Amino acid sequence: MNGFDFTTAVAAVCRDMTRRVPELGHIDMDRVAVGFCQARKRGKYGVQATLTPMRFERGAETKRVRGRTYGCSRLFDAQGREQLYLLNFYLPRFQDGPLEEKLTTVVHELWHISAEFDGDLRRHAGRCYAHGSSQKKFDEHAARLAREWLAADPPPGLWAFLELSFDDLVAEHGTVRGARYRAPKLVRLDAA
Repeated sequence: MNGFDFTTAVAAVCRDMTRRVPELGHIDMDRVAVGFCQARKRGKYGVQATLTPMRFERGAETKRVRGRTYGCSRLFDAQGREQLYLLNFYLPRFQDGPLEEKLTTVVHELWHISAEFDGDLRRHAGRCYAHGSSQKKFDEHAARLAREWLAADPPPGLWAFLELSFDDLVAEHGTVRGARYRAPKLVRLDAA
């Protein structure tokens, strides 16, 4: 198939990050689905990427809400492995940012994965459990890990596509393609 396979390329970057950066070493990229979504508007402001956990708190497969039991729809890869996380990048917005911002965004999303790698998010103390008491500090930590990865000298051919804008990728490859996933849904498991 022609064109640039964005999701395979960015998944390879993620896989390399989890091998070279000890703080990301708990992540098994074989259990993280990587996809892309169309950004509604082009521009530098807005969502760049999202990480969706496929389990509830502490890896629970079900959750009780107002006396009802819910589960999350399941996602499997081509080999039949259940995916514990869904990592989506919003194109063209993500690809149009500067390299450092793209790498920080990738690490930011990977850092959300719980240390137990149980399908839940990394939970911080307090009301803002996703980013902790300061999103600025969370982002600074992600930027530091991204710099640590670059300092570990990953092969330039692995991440060279991140130096290009979306339009440059299209000009070079004709089209940009990749995996797309429907947003996981909560499924009510008990009878009405």
